[in-house]
Amino acid sequence: MALGAHVSISGGIHLAPARGKEIGAEAIQIFTRNQMRWTARKITEKEIANFQPALKANGIRRVITHDSYLINLSTGKVELRKKSIDAFIDELKRAELLGIPYVVFHPGAHGGDGEEIGIKRTAEALNEVFAKLEEYSVIALIETTAGQGSNIGHKFEHIASIIDLIDDKSRIGTCIDTAHIFEAGYDIRTREAYEETIHEFDSIVGLDKVHAMHLNDSKTELGSHVDRHENIGMGLIGIDAFRFIVNDKRFDDIAMVLETPGGMPMFKRNLEILKSLRE
Repeated sequence: MALGAHVSISGGIHLAPARGKEIGAEAIQIFTRNQMRWTARKITEKEIANFQPALKANGIRRVITHDSYLINLSTGKVELRKKSIDAFIDELKRAELLGIPYVVFHPGAHGGDGEEIGIKRTAEALNEVFAKLEEYSVIALIETTAGQGSNIGHKFEHIASIIDLIDDKSRIGTCIDTAHIFEAGYDIRTREAYEETIHEFDSIVGLDKVHAMHLNDSKTELGSHVDRHENIGMGLIGIDAFRFIVNDKRFDDIAMVLETPGGMPMFKRNLEILKSLRE
């Protein structure tokens, strides 16, 4: 696997790979636009031309993007749904322009209408997006969630149900967030618990669908359904789970990125810890 972190695109997307190298990253996750605004500036020709060479020059082996936090593909609100679908289409277009193979996204919140309805809405929205971008190769990765509020995605069955409803399954995959699954109630703190959780995910969703992981410890307890990330080994998951993960050959070919607090200095420290756990 390639270990890394979510890095800034300040000054231009093509500058992100150098920030990854600065902290010792082998993989990076980026936003390609301001994650808290509906409108987005165009990606410049300079950014497009220089991004892939910058990845190579800085030793970044894997790259993924994360979509805007405003997007909610599960909503029942007509205006928000349209804005979300349009924005998600833009996210995939931007990734395709940059040669980024994966866009990570939260499956959304049903707003009180129920999980089954929320799952159906998310899948319908994705089918609409993929139909409009039929010639594109970028894959959308459903991120596991903590289950805060009315968010879907905190049960492995939710992920599987969305995938089952997708017409073109080559366009869909998953991203496992360690803090989120722990907060959702899936234990990974001991070898036995870790293997049980990974086996459960494999039997329900399939490990072949995992194309990325977010490596985050948790500030909140097992099954809390409260999403709060912590630095590696400093939270309630603990260091052993991350040792299991970084040595798990089943995940050898994916990006594993940090979204821990503390910015670049802590990313560097956390990456040093993760690398030290490799056997």
